[in-house]
Amino acid sequence: MPMSSRVITTFGRSSLSAGCRVAAAVLLLLVLVPEEAHASFLSPELEDKLATFLAVFILFIVPVVLIVLFWMVHILPEQIAHKRNHPQFEAIRTLCLLSLVFGGLLWPLAWIWAYSKPVMHKLAYGTDKLHEDEHEIEAEPVAAAGLSLRERSLGLHERLARLETQNIPDAELSKLRADLDAIESKFSRHGAR
Repeated sequence: MPMSSRVITTFGRSSLSAGCRVAAAVLLLLVLVPEEAHASFLSPELEDKLATFLAVFILFIVPVVLIVLFWMVHILPEQIAHKRNHPQFEAIRTLCLLSLVFGGLLWPLAWIWAYSKPVMHKLAYGTDKLHEDEHEIEAEPVAAAGLSLRERSLGLHERLARLETQNIPDAELSKLRADLDAIESKFSRHGAR
């Protein structure tokens, strides 16, 4: 037993002397370190300016950006429905606005609705789209009347000549001529005949 107690005291002394050496080294380091210690690499004035900038940025710019992003995400279903000529576009737009009021809870429904095809709309209205394409709209009257674009424009020119014989102001007639020329040039570029 006396031997084991001797080992403990020897071990205790050696760790005590090592601890004293470490404490002395730390004390020496503290003495050798310069008197002023800075927590930052920036000057105090620059720290104040940086803190002010960050506060203004976080309080004013970040909320505006988040609101704009929230708005842009919530009008995506409306834009999709408009692009796809969805017949229930106005209802989808309304649902998007309601979703903004209810914190985005209705937004997934508007998204699904914008991509869905109305089930009974074609039976009720004869089409799956809100507006037909311009080419389809212009092609139907040509086919129905049996006249080409050239023949119809000649008829319009004759009607314009009849209007010229009546006492209609030249300003109005020049507007009609300009509109007629614009329409003819538009369809001649598209290759309509």
